[in-house]
Amino acid sequence: MLYLIGAGGHARVVYDAYRRSGNAGLVEVRDDNSSLDQQAFDDLVISIPAAPDLAGPHLVHVAIGSNAVRANLSSQLLNAGATMLSIIHPDATVSPKAGYGAGCFLAAQSVLAPTARLGMGCIINHGAIVDHDCMVGDFTHIAPRATLGGGVRIGNGCLIGSGAVVLPGRTIGSNVVIGAGAVVTKDVPDGVTWSGVPASPM
Repeated sequence: MLYLIGAGGHARVVYDAYRRSGNAGLVEVRDDNSSLDQQAFDDLVISIPAAPDLAGPHLVHVAIGSNAVRANLSSQLLNAGATMLSIIHPDATVSPKAGYGAGCFLAAQSVLAPTARLGMGCIINHGAIVDHDCMVGDFTHIAPRATLGGGVRIGNGCLIGSGAVVLPGRTIGSNVVIGAGAVVTKDVPDGVTWSGVPASPM
């Protein structure tokens, strides 16, 4: 049994990737929104709450786009003994020399190049590229079509917006937001939002 935590649009993408990867096992979808209780979710039915009593070695994937919420729920579930499953779409390109932590999601057409490393609970969304030697921290989201050049370092809890480009060798701190379409040419400190071409603090 896989517990899929979250019942929004991102969760539907994750569930699609899980099934397309040939997984035919039972899945239970859970969410905290009481209005979704027993509502249809593709061929499944949603149950509440999002994080039931899962003490023991249950298989779980937290399919929630918010980095902070995903991190919080993952921490609760790990402390209860759950095992976080990474889900990789069959049309993602993942080098055998790359690595990723527990609970990651790699969407269709995403690329994880040789010696790139992802922390726990990362989302590498549709068409995003994490090039060689990149290091991406826990619970960071690389949005659709964003590109990290070779050797980029990104901290925990970041959002790299759709279509953004981070030039090779740049370092981005933790809890940073890079706006959609931005081009990062300089190192970025913790806890800020940058946007524009070239990217600068908002």
